[in-house]
Amino acid sequence: MSPGQIAALVAAGAFVLLVLLLAIPLIKLGRTLDEATIAIRKAHQNSDPLFTGANATITHVNTQLERVDGITANARAVTGNVSALTSLFTATLGGPLVKAAALSYGVSKAIRARRATKEIASKHTRRRGRR
Repeated sequence: MSPGQIAALVAAGAFVLLVLLLAIPLIKLGRTLDEATIAIRKAHQNSDPLFTGANATITHVNTQLERVDGITANARAVTGNVSALTSLFTATLGGPLVKAAALSYGVSKAIRARRATKEIASKHTRRRGRR
């Protein structure tokens, strides 16, 4: 056996050893990929009921939103009617009511002033009568 053949045998042995050392991580990587594939399949199977439930929930929410839209439209109509009624009331009765309120305030103030004047006069008369 020549030194070239011995070197070839040593290189072949080293190559076999290298292949064996690399085979172990590759086998573990293959098992990890198999487990990941199984986990993805299970997640896919479990996601179907989840998506079905989510679709049902979204359908229910859309129904409720349509009802809320109807309520909002009715509230908007009522607000417009109240605004129109308030404007009509102000235009029709607002001026006369303000005048009537001012008249009643003026009359009550005049009556109070007259009573106060009478009380002052009666007190003044009583003081003169005592002397």
